[in-house]
Amino acid sequence: MIKNIILPLALLATAQAAMAQADPELDDVQLDSIFRHYELEEVVVTGTRTPKFLKDTPIQTRVITSRDIARTDATNVQDLLQQELPGVEFSYSMNQQTHLNFAGFGGQGILFLVDGERLAGESMDDVDFSRLLVSGVERIEIVKGASSALYGSSATGGVVNIITKDATRPWSLNLNGRYAKHNDQRYGGMFTLRSKHWSNAFSANYHNKDNYNVTSAPNPVTRVISTIYGERTVDFKDKLTWRPSDRLSVGARAGYFFRETTRTVNLPERYRDFSGGLRLDWLITKDDNLQANYSFDQYDKSDYQQLRHLDIRDYSNVQNTFRLLYNHSFGETAMLTAGADYMHDYLYNTYLAGDAREQDCYDVFAQYDWNITDKLEAVAAVRYDYFSDRQNSQFTPKLNLRYKPNRRLVLRAGYGMGFRAPSLKERYYNFDMAGIWIIEGNEHLKAEKSHNFTLSAEYSRANCSLAVSAYYNNVINKISTSAPYFKSIEDKLPYLPYTNLANYRVFGADVSMQARWQNGISARLSYAHTKERLPKDKDGNTINNQYIPARAHSLNANVDYDHQFTKRYGIYVSLNGRLLSGTENVEFKNYYDVSEGTVKVEYPAYTTWKLSLTQRVGKAVSITTALDNLLNYRPKFYYLNAPLTDGITLQVGVSIDVDKLF
Repeated sequence: MIKNIILPLALLATAQAAMAQADPELDDVQLDSIFRHYELEEVVVTGTRTPKFLKDTPIQTRVITSRDIARTDATNVQDLLQQELPGVEFSYSMNQQTHLNFAGFGGQGILFLVDGERLAGESMDDVDFSRLLVSGVERIEIVKGASSALYGSSATGGVVNIITKDATRPWSLNLNGRYAKHNDQRYGGMFTLRSKHWSNAFSANYHNKDNYNVTSAPNPVTRVISTIYGERTVDFKDKLTWRPSDRLSVGARAGYFFRETTRTVNLPERYRDFSGGLRLDWLITKDDNLQANYSFDQYDKSDYQQLRHLDIRDYSNVQNTFRLLYNHSFGETAMLTAGADYMHDYLYNTYLAGDAREQDCYDVFAQYDWNITDKLEAVAAVRYDYFSDRQNSQFTPKLNLRYKPNRRLVLRAGYGMGFRAPSLKERYYNFDMAGIWIIEGNEHLKAEKSHNFTLSAEYSRANCSLAVSAYYNNVINKISTSAPYFKSIEDKLPYLPYTNLANYRVFGADVSMQARWQNGISARLSYAHTKERLPKDKDGNTINNQYIPARAHSLNANVDYDHQFTKRYGIYVSLNGRLLSGTENVEFKNYYDVSEGTVKVEYPAYTTWKLSLTQRVGKAVSITTALDNLLNYRPKFYYLNAPLTDGITLQVGVSIDVDKLF
């Protein structure tokens, strides 16, 4: 598998070098404009909380554009991240709730934001990825590494910021739909209006996928899945903006999400989210601006008893957040950013001690961005967080450097401290998990801390670019579940307590190469190497991990061809591949009887490919046909951490921009 990954890297590097040597008179200025249009002139905000060109940001940022999203034909962020980023893999709990592993960090260590705002609720310590749709998304910015100095708790491994579209034309209306096997249906629409002082963007989406059965080979070593659960989701979002002057804008947003999954006959599980917010942007002077935000998010879970027509809520997480953010520019030399947040966090759960818990969270932070010379930039930040529950507090610093010796090469280095405060669930939970064990909260948990070091280099020439980065994370007091135990001989079920583990370390390196030619062909090859030193408990014992560890090697490959034959007809062809090395994990032989002990489960290397063709008819209509899992890969055993695919899938979709029909 390693040879299969290294060989394409070498071939692409050789091809790029040969191409550069073949035409020394290549018009760099003309070809550079291709990258400027698609990549370098992209404005990002996540790394520093201030707008910067992608090529100038001191914190390495990966951007997935709306063009990339259209190419992948993904339904939600889970599908998109796996197609676009090496080192990303999703595994599943015993009830098939989704768990993320991104370069050695689980979902609880990667902070997901929508337009810069946190999300309430969790499922198995991860956000509900089904609610993160890609319809109506302008771009996604990914920052790897500890980002707690700007974003606080849960940003120990990085930040994923999903930025939604605004209205840009007087009016627009897009209608789209897609169909695939297992009755996989997706329908959506987005309607926007814009005038001199007002704009509005409204989106609605519906998705349905049925349950289906899969078959494993005989003699599995641990539990396998026989039914893969589908879901039904509905999503509405609206974003309104008022601009009374060039210096002032006021925004309001609201959203509703609903998901239903049937794992037990006549008892479907329901998940709902209600969100809203207000935002004010005030350009006080040409050097000073102020942002004020209020955000509300409520995520509920319930069981619907169909025979009795009762919808019984057993979980609710409500977050109310207020934020002030101030920026002062010292001309072209420096910028000072200062901010403060207050969040009230409320958690109701029938399995909590006392049914409901709440806490207040306060923070202040400051960042200084200094252009020391034309070639050297330094960014330093510090943050203080306070949590009322058990009166926890934490300082987190960071320092990043960017050195640009010439217009083609950018070097970056950084240190960041991350932390994750214990959640109310981790402190106070007492939950009988399907008769397997009782998940037990721990009021004495310490905050999880991490130290992150990164180095990176980016080089671009003509129509090619190369990015290389390396990182090291040392996580202290990692919060996890420990080994199950019985409190007394009378206990029928073991207890699975939350605990702080000994040090956990992750080393890694990423390589990304891309090229774009004027004939419409573009290619990208991205490789990630991750090495985990798996966590141990305080006694030095390896912890049995319910979820799959990071695979050591992963590779994403993409080749596109875009051509407009006439004014009325064009095509876009895309081939996306994903290659992952094998790994192994120690798991219980029988999750319903842990006394049977553990077994080492092997997850072999595998590859999946997706081929799609988009035909553009006129300016308004796009028809997409795709073959997902092109090589018809199916795992031998459908273990909890195996990819849940039953082979090749044909997908057909259409998108109509109604406003462009006229």
